[in-house]
Amino acid sequence: MIKTTACIEGMMCSMCEAHINDTVRRSFPNAKKIKSSHRKGKLEFLSDEAVDERILREVIAATGYACLSVESTEYKKKGLFG
Repeated sequence: MIKTTACIEGMMCSMCEAHINDTVRRSFPNAKKIKSSHRKGKLEFLSDEAVDERILREVIAATGYACLSVESTEYKKKGLFG
């Protein structure tokens, strides 16, 4: 699994968060556990494969927000026995 974190500028409320989350769901069907925070200016989600940073930036820009940075890292599930 890959964890993608993006810094998003322009989110002001929970509706902005929902707008970003819906955009990611539509653009990346394999995205899971999508969450964004207007207070932190951050979007995080998991996917089976790394997403194309250029496409992520484009779909976010198309919604009227600015994607300042994108970072993808290996994600290891945290569990009781792991």
